[in-house]
Amino acid sequence: MAERLVVVGGDAAGMSAASQARRHRAPDDLEIVAIERGGDTSYAACGIPYWVGGTVQDRDDLVARSPEEFRRDHDIDVRIRTEATELDVDARTVTIRDLTFGGEEQLSYDHLLLATGADPIRPPLPGIDAPGVFGVQTLDDGQELLDALADRDPKRAVVIGAGYIGLEMAEAMIQRGLSVDLVERFDQPMSTIDPDLGERIAEAMRGMGIELHLGVDVTAIETDDEGWVRSVHTSEGELTTDLVILGTGARPASELAVSAGVPTGARGGVVVDRRQQTPVDGVWAAGDCTQVFHRVTREPTAIALGTIANKQGRIAGTNLGGGYATFPGVLGTAVTKVCGLEISRTGLGEHEARQAGFEPICATVRSTTRAGYYPGARWATIKVIAERRTGRLLGAQIVSEEGGAKRIDVFAMALWCEVPVEELAYVDLSYAPPFSPVWDPVLIAARKAADAVREAGV
Repeated sequence: MAERLVVVGGDAAGMSAASQARRHRAPDDLEIVAIERGGDTSYAACGIPYWVGGTVQDRDDLVARSPEEFRRDHDIDVRIRTEATELDVDARTVTIRDLTFGGEEQLSYDHLLLATGADPIRPPLPGIDAPGVFGVQTLDDGQELLDALADRDPKRAVVIGAGYIGLEMAEAMIQRGLSVDLVERFDQPMSTIDPDLGERIAEAMRGMGIELHLGVDVTAIETDDEGWVRSVHTSEGELTTDLVILGTGARPASELAVSAGVPTGARGGVVVDRRQQTPVDGVWAAGDCTQVFHRVTREPTAIALGTIANKQGRIAGTNLGGGYATFPGVLGTAVTKVCGLEISRTGLGEHEARQAGFEPICATVRSTTRAGYYPGARWATIKVIAERRTGRLLGAQIVSEEGGAKRIDVFAMALWCEVPVEELAYVDLSYAPPFSPVWDPVLIAARKAADAVREAGV
């Protein structure tokens, strides 16, 4: 008799795991049931701002593989519009509810994978759940926002939160022809970028026409006589608007695990070992709902990124399929493009390094991304964070007009391999005038950081 694997969550981690398990085990050996409360599987949530903004034209372009394809091509029983409501780890059952027709069912399992992702943070504000307040976590969220743009023809939008999603959605609204106010409780956009680079991001946003309200708290959302959002109240006054978009971050969606006694750790992420197995027998977890091992701090953390979720899903699926694989950890490498800027980071920022107990030495350089004489040369600002005593690379951040998004990967690889800045300064990178100066900005920044380390007495 075939064993049964139940996967809770049908996006990056869940379906990567299900597909990988299927590659290792045939349907007559392993039955796979995937539960997804939305209507789509394996979709690119990171592409939603570009779809809303009009860069991506069709919703289906964001779907890598549909439920029908999983059923037909991989013998995976995908059940959409279905929610897992209760987990009994002793009986090895999960209770599921059909969100379309109602009714509940208990599924027994031999193996269970939690891939419940992350829940958007909705501040407990008056009016936060009013019509006209939109999150952008799923394709259904994106469709609701597009429908409102088409039906109501709004002229003004308020975006709350200036992280990756907040910035991308602010730009999407500008591209749609709306005037945009962005409210952020920190003193800069993108608090994961150090303040000296964050100011460049703020300048670019203002240059695109986005009105920034930094260091400002939202206190309430007010609706009109029809119940639709009409204004946002802040610590600095009232902002009239036709819709509100939330970019306030996300946290691990681990409620199902917690209710069943599955241990959680950093920021509420489900605790897993290197093979993605939880301390509870038969229960595995992968993706945004889990905590992960940070290779620089050597401590657990929680980072919601599709790159991490896909890798963890593959690891979990290999092990569930009878193979052996381990997840080596993360650096927190991330990149986005907003308001004509490429913004990227890896490892630790200066403040994060201090919080982790390091004494950081920082170096910042501004260089061109091509030979200065070559047409189209643009600027890039690179900040390198190194450890004072050892010269160990701790992190890097790049804000550029072009050519920074993938240069961050050089720093990520150096971090992964624990290359000190002294050695990174002389890595044999490629050169041609259309692509970089003779001294690539990466090398210039690493060399300056190495000089700073030496001057500090190492």
